[in-house]
Amino acid sequence: MRVIHYLNQFFGGIGAEEQAGVGIEFRDGAVGPGKLLEQLLGDEAQIVLTIVCGDNYGVENQHELIARVVARSREAGADLFVAGPCFDAGRYGMAAGALCVAVQSQLKIPAVTAMSEENPGVDLYREPLYIIDSGSSTLKMRDALSSMAKLGRKLVLQQPIGLPREEGYLPRGLLRDQLVANNAATRLVEMLIAKMNKQPYESEMSPTAFKPVPMPAAVKDLSKARVVLVTDGGLVPKGNPDRIEGTAATRWGAYSIQGRDNLRGEDYEVSHGGYDTRFVQEDPDRLVPLDAMRQLEKSGVIGKLHEEFLSTCGRSNPLSNTRRLGREIAEKIKQEGIDAVILTST
Repeated sequence: MRVIHYLNQFFGGIGAEEQAGVGIEFRDGAVGPGKLLEQLLGDEAQIVLTIVCGDNYGVENQHELIARVVARSREAGADLFVAGPCFDAGRYGMAAGALCVAVQSQLKIPAVTAMSEENPGVDLYREPLYIIDSGSSTLKMRDALSSMAKLGRKLVLQQPIGLPREEGYLPRGLLRDQLVANNAATRLVEMLIAKMNKQPYESEMSPTAFKPVPMPAAVKDLSKARVVLVTDGGLVPKGNPDRIEGTAATRWGAYSIQGRDNLRGEDYEVSHGGYDTRFVQEDPDRLVPLDAMRQLEKSGVIGKLHEEFLSTCGRSNPLSNTRRLGREIAEKIKQEGIDAVILTST
């Protein structure tokens, strides 16, 4: 079995976040965690090629990454493509998922990856891929690689694949026909009775769950409060310096409004699909109302407007990735000592 392994810059031994922009490297044989993966795959398997790429480079140059990896995988005559494990590294997961889908569809060979359920790559690629549940801790590296090796062998040998809880992969949201002893109505009643009696039961559906968010305390005195403008409508300076994607964004930006009483269309653009952006491009204050906020500031309704607005794109964003962006933005807001946020959207 000829295996190709994809790693990010950290597991490839190049470095951590400071090396996230490193380009694509092709190395013969197994590298880093790939050495353990090769052992777990068994004597009949060999990692013939390892691909290493920085997280930022992989996401920002995805078309190039896919084209080059697919070409080299074809040349190598690979039987299996393995990416990761990615744990909770979002950019790593998104690149790994895109590569697995491309290799699987273009070369017709199986691919497997591993991520934490919170990784945005899961929401993007759970349906077309088998994604092993790696958890978020790299301390589970051996467990994740062991599950990847086991599932990878089954895929290559075209053996039956069990349910997610049996094989260790994340649910794909697909319905599978299966013969069972009782019909749906009987199973539903049995689950209901078990739930009412506080007995263990297993639902056949996994609804999305949202933790309750406590209501924050009211601003005591708005006339003394520091306020910030935040938008998920994708307004960015001309040239989009942070390369915020127009869909499924992985980044956000903070942009100075110091000394400005309004936003001019010639200075900004919109990185956001799915809505008519012409009116925002003509007058960005329609999305980020700096003009109105300056009036409130001058009249004393608010104490101080923060001299940056924060922006990202909210279109078609996986829930797990949205939560990460929200946490990062909230952390900045706390660090800046801001009292209130005005969030605008499309």
